[in-house]
Amino acid sequence: MTSRFRLFVLPLLVLALLCSACSKLTDKKNSANSSAQPGSRPTIVFMTDFGAANDAVAICKAVMLSVAPDARIMDITHQVTPFSIEEAARFLEAVTPYYPEGTVFVAVIDPGVGTSRKAIVVKSRKGQYFVLPDNGLITPVLDRDGLAMAREITNQNWMIQSAISSTFHGRDIFSPAGAHLAAGWDFNLVGPEVTQLVRLTPKSSTTTDKGIDGDIIGLDDPFGSLITDIPGDEFKKLGYNLGDKVVVQLNKKTVALPYAKTFMDVPVGDSLLYIDSRGRVGIAINQGNYSKKFAVEPPGTVSIPRKGTPLKGK
Repeated sequence: MTSRFRLFVLPLLVLALLCSACSKLTDKKNSANSSAQPGSRPTIVFMTDFGAANDAVAICKAVMLSVAPDARIMDITHQVTPFSIEEAARFLEAVTPYYPEGTVFVAVIDPGVGTSRKAIVVKSRKGQYFVLPDNGLITPVLDRDGLAMAREITNQNWMIQSAISSTFHGRDIFSPAGAHLAAGWDFNLVGPEVTQLVRLTPKSSTTTDKGIDGDIIGLDDPFGSLITDIPGDEFKKLGYNLGDKVVVQLNKKTVALPYAKTFMDVPVGDSLLYIDSRGRVGIAINQGNYSKKFAVEPPGTVSIPRKGTPLKGK
């Protein structure tokens, strides 16, 4: 090799090695900031109140896959009661424990779309990410798992690369932002930190020396079973045993229900009171629809006396 050739080639080799080292450092930094789990497909868990009668959900998923083609998109439901932030918050709280760190949740129940409400990404202390409107939807999850950080989505690169609609932020902001997280983009670049989040004030039952007063907060559809905000552990303190008749007031109407462990503990077509799979008092009909049969829908009230204590006004 001539001296002139060495003088030309060696600097190029040094430059190539330096570029390779820089590239590796950048990749390592991006990997450290990535929300995706190494060696696994990124997961986006999607929930809306869009329903199934239009193309909105399919469009949002198409936007996600255009950004993160390897993402696995799972659905919670798209049948949230329209505009019901409280119901969606309950679903989100129930589902999140079953997904690992790094999961990206996109939840679009957004009656304030197009207003001054913020579009945000929240990271919980469990290491999960939530892309949603700042309307209190995340409250129960953070009460349980804790807040690591929240940021407003203001970086245009995280949004759809066309005009932003004033009424479809599920497509234009939340879906692309969630997909960019799943693709490994740095959470810290989405926008400025949000230090104060909107909070829900969830209803909770009240226990006294006479019994429990609570609310009917939802239906376990399609079965029409009533979901209450009465914790099963609080109900058990009232002194009832399995098989006992429990006199309950539903919307101030008195009904007597057997306390059962499961639906088939009573004859088909009979009603029962039970502790549901999420640890709350529920009211159902074995192979029937309690809500439709007795015209009871949320919101509503429920009162249960301590065993041996008469109901109020009795």
